[in-house]
Amino acid sequence: MGEEPFRSGFVALLGRPNVGKSTLLNRILGQKIAIVSPKPQTTRNRIRGIHNLPDAQIIFVDTPGIHDPKKDLNRAMVRSAREAAVDADAVVLLISAAEPWREDDELGLELIRAQAKPRLLVINKVDLVPRLEALPIIERAAGLELFAEIVPLSARTGENVDRFVQAAARQLPESPALFPPDTITDQAERFWAGEVVREKLIMHTQEELPYTTAVTVESFEETDKLIRIRALILVERESQKGIVIGRGGSLLKKVGTEARRDLESFLGSKVFLELFVRVEKDWWRNPASWNPS
Repeated sequence: MGEEPFRSGFVALLGRPNVGKSTLLNRILGQKIAIVSPKPQTTRNRIRGIHNLPDAQIIFVDTPGIHDPKKDLNRAMVRSAREAAVDADAVVLLISAAEPWREDDELGLELIRAQAKPRLLVINKVDLVPRLEALPIIERAAGLELFAEIVPLSARTGENVDRFVQAAARQLPESPALFPPDTITDQAERFWAGEVVREKLIMHTQEELPYTTAVTVESFEETDKLIRIRALILVERESQKGIVIGRGGSLLKKVGTEARRDLESFLGSKVFLELFVRVEKDWWRNPASWNPS
């Protein structure tokens, strides 16, 4: 019996907001490259994470949540998810075992049906429900006759994640590796720096500032001993600027401290991080503000 062929390609992770796509990607890679929060619509851009196996290289593409968009920003986010599905070699729909088959899940099904390529279903968050409650979800999915494989798992605990990775690898075409084996993401370091700052903002402003901020990295200068990063936080109103800065600059300082720690861990270097806040009404109308290159 001959040796199994090497496989390589792109696998798009699709699903409604807050279903756990970024958590799953980070779990597979063993480190954080996609920001996460309990709030929906945290991911705004396609994030690629590269996972190497002895017989495969899988480029997972984390995408913005599929939903019914109302603003330019949201429409662009959904468009990004659709483009990722079209470009991928295989597509994965994630749903939640705790809240299955919601309206936005149906939007994801529509997108999946339109793709003439291998499809998988991931039922995430199985750790949150009794085992028997997952069976009807699996039975309905099997009845659709749409998916090559159905994998119940928990991105939070890691349960069954390896099974999903192997299932994804089986769907890929025979191909040599597309990236060097030591590459974990193709995202620019300055892009990731801005995402880390935005994650800390989301976590600390809670409901006071729901998704009305953007972060752009104005400079990223690397030396032998230090990386200097200057990041600009955009808000729409003066009142929001006050929230971001906090009393006596306390919240901005906390965001900067936590972001710097994550950046130093990821970049393997000391980081000097400067944060500034500017009011820019309707910043989301300018794609460069939320989709930096």
